[in-house]
Amino acid sequence: MVWPIGPYETMMVGILSLTIPLQRLLTRDEPEMRVPLRGLADEIKEKGYKWHIAMYALMYLFKAFIDQHNEAIKPRVGGFTHYVHDIEGGVTLWVQESFENSLLTDLLSFHYLFVYLFLIWFSPMYYILCRDEVMADKSVLNYFVIYVLAVPFYLFFNIEVTSSFIPGMKALLYHNEWNLFFFTEVDPLDNGIPSLHVGIPIGLLIINRLHVRELGIKISEWRHREFDLFIAANVPIYLFSIQYLGVHWITDLVPGLLLAIVCALFSHMMQPILRSIPVNGWSSLIPEKEVAIFAAAFSLLGAVVLGAFVIDGPGTDSNEPNIRVGPGDVNLDVIEIHSLWDSVEIDIHNVGSEGVEVLVIHRDEVREHANDGTIDWSAFTDNEIASLGVGESWQGEVQTPSVFDGHYVLVSHQGDSGVGEVRVTIDYVDDQLIWSALLCSLPSFAILGWVAGSIKVRQRK
Repeated sequence: MVWPIGPYETMMVGILSLTIPLQRLLTRDEPEMRVPLRGLADEIKEKGYKWHIAMYALMYLFKAFIDQHNEAIKPRVGGFTHYVHDIEGGVTLWVQESFENSLLTDLLSFHYLFVYLFLIWFSPMYYILCRDEVMADKSVLNYFVIYVLAVPFYLFFNIEVTSSFIPGMKALLYHNEWNLFFFTEVDPLDNGIPSLHVGIPIGLLIINRLHVRELGIKISEWRHREFDLFIAANVPIYLFSIQYLGVHWITDLVPGLLLAIVCALFSHMMQPILRSIPVNGWSSLIPEKEVAIFAAAFSLLGAVVLGAFVIDGPGTDSNEPNIRVGPGDVNLDVIEIHSLWDSVEIDIHNVGSEGVEVLVIHRDEVREHANDGTIDWSAFTDNEIASLGVGESWQGEVQTPSVFDGHYVLVSHQGDSGVGEVRVTIDYVDDQLIWSALLCSLPSFAILGWVAGSIKVRQRK
């Protein structure tokens, strides 16, 4: 039987179905604090939750805008995966090979997507339904702010997923017939740093502890303790699954943790300021002079670093690979749709010491051949596969007359030994977005400076 809806739709149906039952379960000891469903609209209006809805809508539009930059500016910023690989080697491959089985893969793939989306949606809804507007505010801020903080990393420090770079590593999450389209449409496969699957839940856990400290109670005494434990229980699962599924490097976890700390501090300190706007006016958002100086200085420093050292910097070395394949491996890169009128130019250069085979193909022809983390290369023998010897290149272009005409670059090493290495460069019509990408990164640096300045001011007081 073919499942009638895709991964995202399936997850959202499950999320919406579980929201009320789980919230009721977690609040079984305090039914008087529950908002009845018939009164939810009034609660939203009374507590000013309209901006929460607006924040999610803004987040959707902002992410879509940022996504248009990621691949378009990649020829100007390159990638840094080879540096991470030099540090880690194949540690995550050992994790995958040590524990791999089909049931575990299915469970962790479901958890990777479902619980992540669930926490994003459920966290503010839980607090709204519990009549806790302070925590509802902070949980919404946590989601929005941590993504803003991640923007310069995603745009300027491209790190490929482990399954694209470690020979023998299976793309257990991506190379699956059911979810291949979903992940390749929403994930550029090079946003490794930071891991928000770690950052978002840890940010929530830190916010919870900052909040109870402000209340003057222990976390064990907090009325939302069970929800806190639910969040905490999912963190170690994510720490394992993102390694096992062929997604993140261990290195990706460190920036995720650091951004979670910054995000939690900012959300905790900013929430009362936002709530005071109806009384104090919009001028209350203007920080103290010292904090403003810190924010401006961090923004300037961040812009200088990106402009002087990252753009057209070491990540653009054309001799460094962004895809590596072992014997029998098949990896892919996504050709995004940026225009329905202008073609996409593709350059594939063999930078390794082994021959490779490459194929640019419509995504519809790949789906049925992707299963169990691998793509069956033998299924494409009738297509125009190009063989690239050491140092050889292939150039071509793709036209996408419809939003449903996505394409992949497939790379395979069909030899018996060694590692195939290629540099895939894709030029889009909107490749001059580098300056708007730089501008979109400034809020991240400003928030870092705001937090640093606020901490210094509070310590002095």
